[in-house]
Amino acid sequence: MIAVLLAPVYILVVLYLLRWNLWWLYACSSFFKKKWFRVLYSCFFLFISCSLVIAFFIREPSLRWFFKHLSNYWLGTLLYIILAIVIGDLIRLILIRSRHFDNTRLHSRKTFVISGAVVILCIVSVSLYGIIHARTLKIARYDITIDKECSAGDLKIVLIADLHMGYNIGHRYIEQMAEKVNALEPDLICIAGDIFDNDYDALDDPEAITAALKSMKSKYGTYACWGNHDITEQILAGFTFGRTEKLEDDPRMEALLDDAGITLLNDQTVCIHDAFYLTGRKDIDRAEKVEGSRQSPEELLGGLDQSKPIFVLEHQPKYLDEVAEAGADAQLCGHTHDGQLFPGNILVGLMWDNSYGLEQKGDMYSIVTSGVGVWGPAMRVGTDSEIVEINVHFPSSGQT
Repeated sequence: MIAVLLAPVYILVVLYLLRWNLWWLYACSSFFKKKWFRVLYSCFFLFISCSLVIAFFIREPSLRWFFKHLSNYWLGTLLYIILAIVIGDLIRLILIRSRHFDNTRLHSRKTFVISGAVVILCIVSVSLYGIIHARTLKIARYDITIDKECSAGDLKIVLIADLHMGYNIGHRYIEQMAEKVNALEPDLICIAGDIFDNDYDALDDPEAITAALKSMKSKYGTYACWGNHDITEQILAGFTFGRTEKLEDDPRMEALLDDAGITLLNDQTVCIHDAFYLTGRKDIDRAEKVEGSRQSPEELLGGLDQSKPIFVLEHQPKYLDEVAEAGADAQLCGHTHDGQLFPGNILVGLMWDNSYGLEQKGDMYSIVTSGVGVWGPAMRVGTDSEIVEINVHFPSSGQT
């Protein structure tokens, strides 16, 4: 429904940008004023702008793949086109009001051509950087201390989240991720949701992806919880459409995890090596669409032996205080992508108690990763794609 409401705004923005594009081209050369060129360029610009709508409706796999990729790159580039124009207009207004600047220069053809070229160069540079940077996996490391005894000794937990396997993320990138995870030699691997990207059929090679995930090795195994995108659902420009009926699981998603040797925790708790607990929560949004509800932190953790370390694996870092009060020692989350694209990394910091990194809530550590993959725009600017290494120390166990 939100997508429908925003459609008129999107159309106006696209037409505004097309108008500025044509004006700049006219200023560059009279050649671009020819009618055939104006028509051809306008059709090309509008074709790219409509790619997200075409991708939403088209069903033929290869064409859908093409338009999904095109629209994902377009959305990221569009953000920086809008930012560049807004910043450019602000600079222009400041200069107009300045008494020490010759305003006639602002209205000259030469100034318009040069400033437009600079803006285009900046947009292209930032977009290309974002595309390349999104594929660069980094390692983030945190050390935490839990004042409880753990018979397993100190733990090295590897946290990954937001793989978003599908149109943006294929088997080769997952293979790269698995190699980096194994290089860390973890005791435990946790996957905090959004493993898929709303469409199992978007996987480029399910068998290769399964093999890559299965190749991840750790002392105590790999555990996962679902995220809000781990369900088959039609999405347009990041927005879903309101439904009254419940959605159904795609059994192939869980089957892939099972074949990869990954244990799914869906409002479930396991006691690992009789030394510590790991609880995996249902995602709040997914549960509402599929099951209708999920258990509270108190219901999940209330009956556990509180003398043992308790780790909670959850997709969205919501209700941190409730999870802490229920007895969790650490909560491992993803979902936020740390905003993924500047200035999103600034905005998400205003929306979440902990949008990224390590914070402490009472006696509980909250760790939120920016994720392995990307969602929507296939870019990262101002944030990193990452794997998280968490070194957990238990001084009460008498180990260092």
